[in-house]
Amino acid sequence: MPDIAIDAPAAAMPASAPAAPVTPATTATPKTTRFKVPGEGNSAGISVLTVAVLIAVWFGVTNLGLVKPIFLPTPQAVFQQFYEYLTGQANDKPLWQHFLASMLRVFSAFVLACVTAIPIGIAMGMSRTVRGIFDPPLEFYRPLPPLAYLPLIIIWFGIDEVPKVLLIFLSCFAPLALAARSGMRSASQEQINAAYSMGASYLQVIRHVILPSAMPDILIGMRIAIGFGWTTLVAAEMVAANVGLGQMVLNASNFLRTDIVIMGIIVIGVVAYLFDLLMRWVERRVVPWKGRM
Repeated sequence: MPDIAIDAPAAAMPASAPAAPVTPATTATPKTTRFKVPGEGNSAGISVLTVAVLIAVWFGVTNLGLVKPIFLPTPQAVFQQFYEYLTGQANDKPLWQHFLASMLRVFSAFVLACVTAIPIGIAMGMSRTVRGIFDPPLEFYRPLPPLAYLPLIIIWFGIDEVPKVLLIFLSCFAPLALAARSGMRSASQEQINAAYSMGASYLQVIRHVILPSAMPDILIGMRIAIGFGWTTLVAAEMVAANVGLGQMVLNASNFLRTDIVIMGIIVIGVVAYLFDLLMRWVERRVVPWKGRM
């Protein structure tokens, strides 16, 4: 029987041979398109550009005479009224007196609404009995415009400061309570069960699990409530007020002083926007995890 020659491998690499070093690529790999979160990115530049365009259009339309000053005064006329009210040269109280009076009314009503509405909303989210008691009146008066029940408030409480603050308080109360009630349901059942499994009591679950989950909704409710408070300011200061931003606007409208009306509207809007920016900053500090879970 002839011998059969078995060819051995030409080159057998020892098992202990080190791996060849990986040389870096000479050309960079092309960057793939990354996924984007809807709405991400800073919009401050776009907002500034939008405001600048609106002011430019306002300046052009009014200075070219396309609109009569009684309907839309020039920016120069509005700035002149702002300067006169700011320096006390206007035939009215200085701007700081109107500003402080309105701030006192709005923020006293807002603080009172926070102190009362947030605990009630939390209780509504935790107890069906409390929810059954407060839900019908809240849902009944929430869609009503403030001017609808303003005469009734005047009949009950007169024309002093109480009806003004009460009207703003009612406009802030409903969104705060409903936001707190909605926030109490933000915690998932898995989080609650995990806390119970680690020995937490019912009150500890509320404090350490449910309330932190509800804070984003509560802060959003506060932002909405202060907006409603400022929108109700003019209606509230219709009640025999002699000072306040809303009263200044109403008094100027009676004499067709559109420049003062627009100046007051801008002041009210800027103050409301600044407070909204403050609430956004507070939201980032208090609930930094919002939108990241």
